[in-house]
Amino acid sequence: MKTVFQKKKITGILGVLPETEIRFEDEISNYTFPEKQTARLKKIMGFEKHRLVKETTASSDLCVFGLNYLLDKKLINKNDIGAIIVVTTTPDHLIPHVSNVIHGKCDLNNDVICMDISQGCTGFLYGLMQSFMLLEHLGTKKVVLFNVDTLSKKVSKKDRNSYPLTGDAAGVTVVENDRSAKDIYFNMYNDGSRREALIIPAGGSRLPSSPETAVVSDSDHDGNLRSLDNLKMDGSEVFTFVQTEVPPLIEETLKFADQDKDHIDWFLFHQPNKFMLKKLAEKLEIPYEKIPMNVVENFGNPSGASIPIDIVHNLGPLVVDNKYNCCLSAFGSGLTWGAMTIELGRMNFCEMLISDY
Repeated sequence: MKTVFQKKKITGILGVLPETEIRFEDEISNYTFPEKQTARLKKIMGFEKHRLVKETTASSDLCVFGLNYLLDKKLINKNDIGAIIVVTTTPDHLIPHVSNVIHGKCDLNNDVICMDISQGCTGFLYGLMQSFMLLEHLGTKKVVLFNVDTLSKKVSKKDRNSYPLTGDAAGVTVVENDRSAKDIYFNMYNDGSRREALIIPAGGSRLPSSPETAVVSDSDHDGNLRSLDNLKMDGSEVFTFVQTEVPPLIEETLKFADQDKDHIDWFLFHQPNKFMLKKLAEKLEIPYEKIPMNVVENFGNPSGASIPIDIVHNLGPLVVDNKYNCCLSAFGSGLTWGAMTIELGRMNFCEMLISDY
């Protein structure tokens, strides 16, 4: 899918992190591999520390914490909110939706549209796409987009393949109409035939969770211990997918937007790990300094919230005071991969919060 969105702007981004921070070295003993072998991953993959929610924390908690902050600080007015969109793979409940939980806890007006989207790594792009479409019908009202995942609850602590890079977080993005905004060029692809490269086998209607699905084993004989209730990632398949599909996607999107790489100030990509992003930069022939790669080493990979966390952590006040031509790209579960060109800048806020969750 290729399309152009006009007169739409991101006017604020808030990152919300859990308070618990755990260092990579403190978890080496979790794994069945020799500690020296595991320690080598720290430098290669960029593992340093990650942020994890408490056992009692649900995805909506991070979102409500963030929205209440914006309301209390008068960074957004409750009466200006026309819709809230939540993109997550870890809802509080099957019913009700996370957006309805946020709506009720924050006492929003009854005419506010509430919508949940089940999407992982590309969730920020999907959320922006839906936000832009809703704005066509909201006039002066704003959309508040929440990208949130608490995937640490679904990843085995004994899975060296996935657990060190798992991070919990929420991104809260305010999107609104702006007549002076530059055109946004959007491009998205999907390939469901490769869906099992990233999968949580049990817990849905196909295979409900049970005592049997909770049994931890080395079913792949790869040394990583997990159950059917846990995330399973084929790391080599995902790496090949990213290196094969994303470079032509970026080239195609820039051509569609009639731009070239030299005119892009920042390439703000989903953050799987530093190694993968370095290889992607090399393949695209983009200088490392144009692609921030430090989210995983500081917070872990926060799935669909990774691009908002990337922007807040690496640009922060820069996008409040300045304007930048940016290329956003995300790729992962589905498998899905997408990109957009967008001008980011002159925001009302761009900051990070540490919650008490």
